[in-house]
Amino acid sequence: MTKARTLKFGRKRAMGRSLGKVTTRHHGGGAKRLFRVIDFKRDKRTIPARVESFEYDPNRSADIALLVYGDGERRFILRPDKLEIGDRIVSDVSAPIRVGNALPIGKVPVGTEVHNVELIPGRGAQFIRTAGSAAVVVAREDPFIHLKMPSGEVRRIFQDCWATIGRLAGVERKLRKLGKAGIKRHMGIRPTVRGVAQNPSSHPHGGGEGRSGIGMPGPKSPWGKPTLGKKTRRRFHTDRYIVLRSKKR
Repeated sequence: MTKARTLKFGRKRAMGRSLGKVTTRHHGGGAKRLFRVIDFKRDKRTIPARVESFEYDPNRSADIALLVYGDGERRFILRPDKLEIGDRIVSDVSAPIRVGNALPIGKVPVGTEVHNVELIPGRGAQFIRTAGSAAVVVAREDPFIHLKMPSGEVRRIFQDCWATIGRLAGVERKLRKLGKAGIKRHMGIRPTVRGVAQNPSSHPHGGGEGRSGIGMPGPKSPWGKPTLGKKTRRRFHTDRYIVLRSKKR
């Protein structure tokens, strides 16, 4: 039997450093947190599970739910909206279309909201894991399913990839007001200094008399690379899976 406490353990975080050198700016500090093992694969098939409790996870925006399976094993999953404590869910090829159930996306009817979606069969969920998010099944094109992402992009997904029914809980998370700078520090986010407020030796936007603008054709990173609108996408080999680009906002 796997108890809930074995699903949490301490883990040293890099906090923006590699071998002591800063590799990601503005990361550091933060409150101590335990790592929670999340079942993104939902590979315990055909065995019904009961929702025992809901918990907060400091490592992600979404809340998590603790499941107890018929054989006594416990696992954490991302908490879907409208899932209640005591509900029974299952991961099965022939699972009913009900919130929390997991099944191949090829078995999901058109118009259904899903989350926790695999990109490659058997690898585990890589899409739609943010609080309040969901994708919608919009069409079928054997051997693919067309999935409309939260961004508005329509993408082909292999019909053998698994997904979980429903929308993730936490739609209201965007309404939270942090209230003070210390909350950001507890989250492990350090202050950011504007480039125009720095010395010219520290940032391309720095220098000038008084308050000066950027003073160059386009915004730059501290290392002189174009930013703020510069396209950085490199995975062009996956373009064939994109049916419709995301809507410009």
